[in-house]
Amino acid sequence: MANKRLDMRNILQLLRLYTQGVSKLQISRQLGLSRNTVKKYIESFHQNSFTYQELSGLSNEDLEELFDGQIKAVPEKNIVLESLFPTIEKELKRVGVTRQLLWEEYRVNHPDGYSYSQFCYHYQNWRGKLKPSMHMHHKAGDKVFVDYTGKKLSVIDQSTGEVCEVEVFVSVLGASGLTFVEATRTQNKEDFMGSLVKMLDYYQGVPSAIVTDNLRTAVKKSDKYEPLVTEYLLDFASHYATTILPTRAYHPKDKALVENAVRIIYTRIFAPLRKEEFFTIEALNDAILPLLEKHNTMSFKGRKYSRLDLFNEIEKEALSFLPVNPYQLKGFSKATVHKSSHVYLSKDKHYYSVPFIYMGKKVLIIYSKTTIEIYHGQRIIASHQRDYSKYLYTTNKEHMPTSHQFVAEWNPERFIQWGASVGEFCKSFIIQILDKKQHPEQSYKSCTGVLSLAKKVGNDRLNNACKRAMDYEKINYPIIKSILEKGLDFIDEDPAIEDKEIPIHNNIRGKEYYK
Repeated sequence: MANKRLDMRNILQLLRLYTQGVSKLQISRQLGLSRNTVKKYIESFHQNSFTYQELSGLSNEDLEELFDGQIKAVPEKNIVLESLFPTIEKELKRVGVTRQLLWEEYRVNHPDGYSYSQFCYHYQNWRGKLKPSMHMHHKAGDKVFVDYTGKKLSVIDQSTGEVCEVEVFVSVLGASGLTFVEATRTQNKEDFMGSLVKMLDYYQGVPSAIVTDNLRTAVKKSDKYEPLVTEYLLDFASHYATTILPTRAYHPKDKALVENAVRIIYTRIFAPLRKEEFFTIEALNDAILPLLEKHNTMSFKGRKYSRLDLFNEIEKEALSFLPVNPYQLKGFSKATVHKSSHVYLSKDKHYYSVPFIYMGKKVLIIYSKTTIEIYHGQRIIASHQRDYSKYLYTTNKEHMPTSHQFVAEWNPERFIQWGASVGEFCKSFIIQILDKKQHPEQSYKSCTGVLSLAKKVGNDRLNNACKRAMDYEKINYPIIKSILEKGLDFIDEDPAIEDKEIPIHNNIRGKEYYK
């Protein structure tokens, strides 16, 4: 009966069966006791230094004194409530589910059950008996925690035989504990961002936040309250409609979940692979995958469900959908809009137009393998397909003021092609004019002046004049005009003139300048 201590004869009978190897379940059935009561008496028996033979020789009074205060029969409603705790634990991970709600549902089915405060008290006691690794307080779909392992795996360089250590990226979803692992060459931004993309593909969805350690690839500047996240990680978060949350320095609880996952990964992945040899990072990851699947499908200790079971039951549906297109790693470059209504991407030596109203403004260029996006503040003001051609312009004529749209037709490519139509020396001369100036438009008038001379003297004379000017390392319009006016393009070059040194002058650049 509830709240009634067992008769000493029943205690001895319980312990006799236990010492004979009878299971707790069978003892419970034979004596008509709850399994929890049987368990508590057996635990008390182990706490005492007596053997069963010694206990059986004691009087009932001695037995009662020995067990009095240690063992009390467990109330039936406590047994019922405790049987609900595994389900309650899983339900609490669902978005919007609270202890108050679950208690109200419990009282509907058990009107004589515990009050709310007692309900919470017993649940907290039950959770306190679990291993710390089971204490997960995160809502489904809320957070994923990412980090790199401290210890390394390795691959062997096939050409040199050198053993090279590699990084191991680990992530774990907060509610289900579903884990993702990938080996990469480095922790640089390309490898880190690549692992994040593969991680979300593995989870088949996006959590509300990604919690990172203070990795160099993730955080530009650590701060207790507002750490500065790298631009490309913010761009990644924008693409996937999630949030980046760096852990706080000196707050180990912020990353306890992923650090515990790392410890388990050492046992379940690192240890089984310790005697294996891998010659490529791909082969290593192929070996990691089945061990990772085994880890995710292994039941939690003391539970009948695994990380994957918990993920499929409560967390998968709470994740946001993946975007249609996967993320492409992007670069960032600051620029000032020129008077031509273009910005210069120095990485490609190419120009892209923006609306003319932004002339003189500071902008941010974000570029991927295929696209260019230009931002003023938080607003995107222009986008283009990326063009890797040097010295060329990509222009949207709508960006130009009406009175200056003709400028769009003036570009380096046009002048280079025009010069090529005259001759190879003329083409080279035009390219050198364009290279001389920081901005090609500064050279447009010079190019136009040189090329227009072909109408007066013909292509051959102009081409020869360009050759002679380059021999003198003078790249400008006046020298071409002077050569043609003096007829020097008709005269065969004199070796003495060719070897003659040009006087040193601060405004003359040597040929090395153009290489």
